[in-house]
Amino acid sequence: MNNVVNQVAFLRTTRDFPEEIVQLSKECDKAYVDTANAVNFRTIGIFPTNRPAITGESWFLQGNRRQQSFRQVYNITSYAAFNHGLDFSNISTFTVIRAIGYDGTANYFPIPFYNTGTASVGIYVTPTQVQFITGVGSPNLTRGFVLLEWLSQP
Repeated sequence: MNNVVNQVAFLRTTRDFPEEIVQLSKECDKAYVDTANAVNFRTIGIFPTNRPAITGESWFLQGNRRQQSFRQVYNITSYAAFNHGLDFSNISTFTVIRAIGYDGTANYFPIPFYNTGTASVGIYVTPTQVQFITGVGSPNLTRGFVLLEWLSQP
């Protein structure tokens, strides 16, 4: 397929290394660059609470201007609004705003959650807080977490 942007993230499965030392050196240099690029272009699976982590994602929403994304996790025990501590002047936009809740019995549910018109829970982010919108029949929340991911300013 032509014009695929992410071919660099995949390593070759075979490589022939020459016996001649100068050619071997050049091939080792290429192998190192290939490996470094593949590692650096992967999504980083670190989800820290109360401090940001680089996700490893690169977004190109404005031409060739790269924007890195960051993530942060917050533990929650209720639908009460809480301060997120993020500096909105350094945030271009959010890419993920979601949560997982547990009702204290055996049920886990995503947030946002929509079962019926009133049995719903919404989530949104203001410049200072993470806030929830709950309907009359919303599930109880005893614990869970909020996941925020955002783009840095270009």
